[in-house]
Amino acid sequence: MSDAIDTESAWAAFAARDRAADGRFVVAVRTTGIYCKPSCPARHPRRENVSFYPAPDHARAAGYRACLRCRPDDIGRDRTAVARAITLLDAADPAPSLDQLAAAVGYAPHHFHRLFKRATGVTPAAYARGLKARRAAEALAAGASISAAIYDSGYSAPSRFYAHGAQRLGMAPSAWSRGGAGVTIRWIVTDTSLGPMLVAATDRGICRIAFDAAPDDLGRLFPNAQIRPGDASLATLARQVVALVESPARHHDLPLDVLGTAFQEAIWQALRTIPAGETRSYAELAALAGRRGAVRAAGSACGANHVPVLIPCHRVTRSDGAIGGYAFGPERKRVLLTREQADGSDAPARPVD
Repeated sequence: MSDAIDTESAWAAFAARDRAADGRFVVAVRTTGIYCKPSCPARHPRRENVSFYPAPDHARAAGYRACLRCRPDDIGRDRTAVARAITLLDAADPAPSLDQLAAAVGYAPHHFHRLFKRATGVTPAAYARGLKARRAAEALAAGASISAAIYDSGYSAPSRFYAHGAQRLGMAPSAWSRGGAGVTIRWIVTDTSLGPMLVAATDRGICRIAFDAAPDDLGRLFPNAQIRPGDASLATLARQVVALVESPARHHDLPLDVLGTAFQEAIWQALRTIPAGETRSYAELAALAGRRGAVRAAGSACGANHVPVLIPCHRVTRSDGAIGGYAFGPERKRVLLTREQADGSDAPARPVD
């Protein structure tokens, strides 16, 4: 049994059947001679009959055999299949159907659909739509005409883009191609216990949150937008953001107007699945987004997050347990985590490396 495993946290994750712990260790049961995933649905054994191993091969070397119910040896195969599917989606034009994608990676369609969504936070179809929207955004930013960007990105008709891609861009596509031209972004600077905070929003939602920032910061992100002081409705929205800074464990459904690449959006979605009060390493975050090994890219996606706290990139730390980087300083990151833990979130506990 590995000394690197926090056995108390591992037991808590096993007791809660925490899927987020799958792949981080396996649970070996001495009375049955089998090892399981932490999320195994089988009835739990007594604590004194359980040992934890960092990987299936360690458990097998100790004489245990794999559980036939939760199939712990499939974790690596599942992740490889998701990574392969993402590669196929990135390269294909048009995107393969779910049946084609599942056949290519050797899974039944309905099972792979659940597997892909659990790993990335989005369905294969949603991931493919995100790729189209990203290509359209990149083409527009490079100066392509709207019609050319729409068709070259794989949309069959402008109506399909306006139904899906334009929503992902947040602002209208013509405005996106001109750095926010024609869009009004309102801002307000409000006090928080962590210092002054800039909150900015379009008519669709919050597009920027930043500590110790000036309105000029918006001009860099949206050089051609109309930047104006906020009104009463933005002040109301800002108060809700402040409440989340003071109590970051609270759930929120505030409207957001943000755009990233397909990978960035997968990372941001993965960030929102991390329970309040818990952390994941950058490597774990990359795995959650279906890009195991893309650790640096996961860190860059966190840095590209324009709405911290609302998309909780402060819940990611280094693998060695260090607090890691944060755009607004490690001390603010530490405070946000401390507040979440103090709030007593009922999310299941998990092991810590």
